[in-house]
Amino acid sequence: MALTATPITPRFGAEISGLDLSKPLSEEALAELIDAMNTWGVCVLRDTGFNNETHVAFSRSLGHLETAPAVKNRPRRHPDTPEIFDASNLTPAGEILVDENMVLHKKGDRLWHTDSSFMELRSAYSLLLAYEVPKKGGLTYFADMRSAYEDLPAEIREIIKTHKAEHSLWYSRLLAGFPITEEEIDERPKALQPMIMPQEATGRTAIYIGSHAMDVVGMPRDEGRALIKYLIEFATQPQYTFGVTYEPGDLVIWDNLTTMHRGGDFDLFNERRDMRRTTVREGDAPEHADDPFTAYFAASTPTN
Repeated sequence: MALTATPITPRFGAEISGLDLSKPLSEEALAELIDAMNTWGVCVLRDTGFNNETHVAFSRSLGHLETAPAVKNRPRRHPDTPEIFDASNLTPAGEILVDENMVLHKKGDRLWHTDSSFMELRSAYSLLLAYEVPKKGGLTYFADMRSAYEDLPAEIREIIKTHKAEHSLWYSRLLAGFPITEEEIDERPKALQPMIMPQEATGRTAIYIGSHAMDVVGMPRDEGRALIKYLIEFATQPQYTFGVTYEPGDLVIWDNLTTMHRGGDFDLFNERRDMRRTTVREGDAPEHADDPFTAYFAASTPTN
């Protein structure tokens, strides 16, 4: 049975059926899935039947998987599977998270962003699998950065195609209320990223920006941040966005280089939301095993 893509919006997002997920993808099926990702940017696969092991195996067919960070007191790595990023509101013991700092840290995920833009090694795909979902809310919202780029005023396209932005995870956390100062952020690692992302497979171009972006190189801080704010607001107009609802077993794959996303609100202190993510690194696998996310957080730890 061939892959079938049912569009969610005319230009962006599709629900995928016709893949046999009970066994490894054939070369033909994998090529069809990658073509669908290139076309739609976000693909939703319902009722996959995946667990941690099959989630990781399926994800690995798309490229090199990052290892989630091992961070003391702020676990982001699933305890049994290092490739699984814990995107839940649960503690490692499975209880609802109440730690105020951790709640504020995770609140940054409610802002429009692209995964790992604060890393020099960017993320290509994210694959988010639902285990438990709240009765109300908890959607993931996506924004079409290619169509937004195509619809931008010509003068804005001219500006951003020659500029880069500095990205920091901690800046988005500051915006979400996490207790950190700009001075502390400036002492922590940042990544320099282009503001546009040409996509060779389609010939299209995407805006590459989000809440991790804190400054535009070569612009005064206030001017650069005004441009970043404008781009995020432009790209998240209703004609460029949609939300995904989940049932347990549903998997969403998105292209981090051509989309933004954000988590939707829900009653996080009373409702369980167990979501687990794998992250495919852009480009080829490293020659030697590495752990850049753990290194990033280690470099972000104050020395005094």
